[in-house]
Amino acid sequence: MQIKKIAIIGLGALGVMYAEHFSKHLPANALRIIADEERIERYKKEGFFSNERRCQFSYVTPEEEMTPADLVLITVKFNGLAEALEAVRNQVGEHTIIMSAINGITSEELISEVYGKERVLYCVAQGMDAVKEGNRLTYANKGVLCFGEEVMTEPTKNVQAVARFFDSVAFPYEIDQNMRKRQWGKFMLNVGVNQTVAVYQTNYEGVQVDGKVRDTMIAAMKEVKALSEHTDTPLDDSDLKYWLNCLNQLHPQGKPSMRQDFEAKRYCEVELFSGTVLKLASRFGVETPINQMLYDQIAEIELQYT
Repeated sequence: MQIKKIAIIGLGALGVMYAEHFSKHLPANALRIIADEERIERYKKEGFFSNERRCQFSYVTPEEEMTPADLVLITVKFNGLAEALEAVRNQVGEHTIIMSAINGITSEELISEVYGKERVLYCVAQGMDAVKEGNRLTYANKGVLCFGEEVMTEPTKNVQAVARFFDSVAFPYEIDQNMRKRQWGKFMLNVGVNQTVAVYQTNYEGVQVDGKVRDTMIAAMKEVKALSEHTDTPLDDSDLKYWLNCLNQLHPQGKPSMRQDFEAKRYCEVELFSGTVLKLASRFGVETPINQMLYDQIAEIELQYT
């Protein structure tokens, strides 16, 4: 299989960053941004800017009928996943591959329920420090997209097809043979970084240096590690060290998505992070006081929106 047409839904920080990259390496009609008519009208009027350069995107509505895309990349927030899955229906054909860059550990399962597991590759975006304010995106590190089957001994046909495509457009990626464990590791990092940076109103630098803020982040991450010991993909201290090292590579002035949500007074993905932790803690009988504290603090902050 050769990937020639790609569809992206969700123009948050990741969506804009990835769409901009692909737009520089593909013919105009090979990249489709899926959005409703109202959004498309606004997008065309206001435009998008990435590191001060205006992006050139082609848009299609969910209702338009066309040849299916070879690759669908979902970059919406988790609470927009159900709507996105319906919106990309006309983009999904017999051989379409679907990848989700959504945070958390559940989106692939939800996508598989709608379109079949055979179409879905597991995916984790890591190492980026993109910040999107309004229609303007800034970043220093694009990071990599790690992908693969849930667990595999060698790359499958779909994995090989995506790798060839990414090579052809100079897109940074890694192939992982145990994506389920990679997702749990990224989940551990997000639970710590996103929530701690948001609650303490800081940036990556605030959790890169020793002190109370970093200690809180690590404590939240260790609670996730404790939960993972009750699954088939347990994390250990080497995983914690790996993800903390990934954090150290990010631009100190960058901010994760939850912090950006708070600044814009948007409701965040707390249910995806500490909300999930608390549910799993109840199921496994694990104490998670730091995540409970973060969950309560985030709820208090959001109450102040009204």
